[in-house]
Amino acid sequence: MKKKVFVSGCYDLLHSGHVEFFQQAAQYGDLYVGIGSDATYLEYKHRKPMFPQEERLFMVKNIKAVKEAYINQGSGVIDFLPTLDLVKPDVFVVNAEGGSDEKRKLCKERGIEYVELQRTPHEGLQARSSSSLKAELAKGQQETDTTQAGSTNGESIPTRLDLAGTWIDQPYVSMHHPGWAITISLEPTFEVRDRCGLSTSTRKMIQKIWPVKLPKMDPEILARLVFCFENNPERHDGIISGAQDSIGICIPGLCRHYYDHNFWPEKIETTQDEMTLRFLEDHLVMIPMAPRRPGCSVVEDKAITPDKVKALADAADACWTAILAHNIDDFAAAYKASFEAQIAMFPGMVTPSINGEKLHEASVQPTIDQYSAMDDVLAWKMPGAGGGGYLALVVKDSKKFTNAHHEAINLQIRRA
Repeated sequence: MKKKVFVSGCYDLLHSGHVEFFQQAAQYGDLYVGIGSDATYLEYKHRKPMFPQEERLFMVKNIKAVKEAYINQGSGVIDFLPTLDLVKPDVFVVNAEGGSDEKRKLCKERGIEYVELQRTPHEGLQARSSSSLKAELAKGQQETDTTQAGSTNGESIPTRLDLAGTWIDQPYVSMHHPGWAITISLEPTFEVRDRCGLSTSTRKMIQKIWPVKLPKMDPEILARLVFCFENNPERHDGIISGAQDSIGICIPGLCRHYYDHNFWPEKIETTQDEMTLRFLEDHLVMIPMAPRRPGCSVVEDKAITPDKVKALADAADACWTAILAHNIDDFAAAYKASFEAQIAMFPGMVTPSINGEKLHEASVQPTIDQYSAMDDVLAWKMPGAGGGGYLALVVKDSKKFTNAHHEAINLQIRRA
């Protein structure tokens, strides 16, 4: 009796690479395929599939190597679990990029053989992948958009949220102690308001070069180009914008960058791990506040010392470790510690000076007090330099929180 073999995926842009994968998997036995539903695709990819689930099911079922196919009834990354229980396979096959410790552990617990295949094209054919096909389609669309766009408000330009280590990208801070800044690149699924700590000045600089969307190029080189363009030698205001703005916007996913008495970081590390990005989306929301007022200064009364900068750097280290471990309690503690280190150096982030005068009504402390007292809020900070804009919260469950608080904004991290 032949063994039962199981594979799972979305198979939206069905191509020769998928067919070759099915043929290779079918060498282990009768092949059964689980297909991600439209709802799971939308949740996982943050966009609708090009082809609806019934059409994808029809196409996969009619591939010679496939014995039977089903629409997965679960959700999330392991949406295939109900299909796995239905098929009861002997072998679970994944391609190398789709392998994970979670899938390996799942197979071990159920006595299923776990096999990882390298992605190889069929003999004589070009290597294909869904991501490369989508990149080609996006390139064609970008060329069309650029040709057709007479004017644009830059709604497709990403923004960024700084999670920890803010200010350390300024040499007058990192000269006291080196450390990491941590950012996430955000899809602009909400109105990105001016003077609100989400790098709107950098976004406007980007729009001068690329009005419609970011170009397809190496993200780190792109970030450096944006940084140099924004801080050109003819700039007369004497302010050098921190590199965390251009890096946070241009480099997708979760990113940390290490500063040591220089404007540009010595090293940059990123992760596109889906479970890590989903962990952040599940626990981060933003609350709109009044924008930073005209004449506002958050650097007056600054008190920067080596001990305070070290506290900022230590909090960023702890924040990165907690995020990668998907530990919500440690993440919240480190996130809060980073903000406390910031305001220890820059108390004007909470109560800024307005034209040289401290005004109680300009303080954001009442908003912080309001949300920090809520049971489902674990930590809080302000993006950017503070003084107004948004309050970025770590919460127990972002979806439940935004359902209960309609002013709250869910965040969507930009994927590569």
